[in-house]
Amino acid sequence: MTADPVLTTGTSTYQTPALEPVWFLEIELTNACQLTCRHCYSLSSPAGPHGSMTFHDWMKVLDTASAAGIRRVQLIGGEPTMHPGFLPLAEHALRMGLEVQVFSNLYRVTPALWALYAKPGVTLATSYYSDVAELHDKVTLRPGSHRRTRAAIVEALERGIPLKVAIVQVIPGQRAEEAHAEMQRLGVPNLAPVDRMRGIGRAAEGTRSEADVSELCGQCGNGRAAISPNGDVYLCVMSRFLPPAGNVRDTPLREILNGLAWGDLVRQVPRPHHSDPKPPCAPVDECPPASDSNDCPPASTICEGNALLLPLSAIHLRKTGNP
Repeated sequence: MTADPVLTTGTSTYQTPALEPVWFLEIELTNACQLTCRHCYSLSSPAGPHGSMTFHDWMKVLDTASAAGIRRVQLIGGEPTMHPGFLPLAEHALRMGLEVQVFSNLYRVTPALWALYAKPGVTLATSYYSDVAELHDKVTLRPGSHRRTRAAIVEALERGIPLKVAIVQVIPGQRAEEAHAEMQRLGVPNLAPVDRMRGIGRAAEGTRSEADVSELCGQCGNGRAAISPNGDVYLCVMSRFLPPAGNVRDTPLREILNGLAWGDLVRQVPRPHHSDPKPPCAPVDECPPASDSNDCPPASTICEGNALLLPLSAIHLRKTGNP
């Protein structure tokens, strides 16, 4: 058995555990979104573009995904349902034998979308920010978004649709922990710990430093990869500040994931390790005071570690005797 490789970043050294082959693919269909969240990693907004990937390009990715080792695709954005080809692409992924997870803000869920989410092999994920409507809307910068998203969460649970909810601490006084408790009371079966806001994308605007690998949770490239709306292949949707490993419009995905550029990228990311007392994504315990109140990273918690899990429905959990 060989020892885990060692990575040095800044003044710290971390062991890098052996990584899983990529089987989970984040497909970032669009930068369009009804919301303009303060922390959005992709700077999505109602005016966001769909990118240069055509419908045919995305179909080709789905056609070749299995050969590249992909078993599950996550359709994400922006708001993926705003892409004009969303429904046929999701249906095609299912026909190709892929599991499909839709990461949606649930701001607008049509009957056709509910029908898709209820199909075998489809799971749903969303973000929720506060148990107080005004505070949730203060994060999304869209009045009424809390009411719509919460109502859709409740309906998804009532329909027995497998659901994951992610909560990120973004603004002071947000009541993120209270939002987490609220989701527990509703019976959300796959609820990650409250995550910190990563200094990437819109969250990095106005700060003194650019995004770097210390802002990543440490799972980028570990069993997962991402494709941007322009076809660039990244370790995950959060790692877009690193160079892409290639572009699927001119190079097959399988070739990219087995290429030298991909290997170089995965070695740049600090990995959490059981022997590390405080891996790169551990909580931030303290911060030096400063008059500008802008010298510290946002409040941090443990890594959001269940991004790759297939959510179980609340109905299934209740049938098996889980809370």
